[in-house]
Amino acid sequence: MKLNRSTDMALRIAMLTAASPARTTVDELATQLALPRSHVAKVVQRLQRLGVLVTIRGRSGGVAFAEHAGELTVGQVVRAFEGDGEVVNCEQPACPLVAGCRLRGELRRAQAAFLAVLDGVRLGELVDGAAGPLLLTLGAPPAAR
Repeated sequence: MKLNRSTDMALRIAMLTAASPARTTVDELATQLALPRSHVAKVVQRLQRLGVLVTIRGRSGGVAFAEHAGELTVGQVVRAFEGDGEVVNCEQPACPLVAGCRLRGELRRAQAAFLAVLDGVRLGELVDGAAGPLLLTLGAPPAAR
């Protein structure tokens, strides 16, 4: 299963904000992740509605990882961004094999297994260990030698 670009961006933004002790801005996220600002702004808004991020407006505002967002699972974020659609659409156009086909059932099973694995991973776990400090170096100027 391939994740769409918005889902990929959402997971990266969640990881980066989880690793950061300070608030950040949409512009900073876009720069650090080398992503278009307009797309980042849309994804941040959706993550805020999901409870992954907290956004604060105004001069000293910004974006921060929500207090209990670390307990949310990667599967929850993926479902929110990908929807509940099937891997293949057997109705559009109508498939002549649909009556006797076993492929659709097997693909559903595979998709459920994929999501079950992601349901076992909490967002907070994605930044444990060396991953957190490494994420904070993204977009930073190279260190002088």
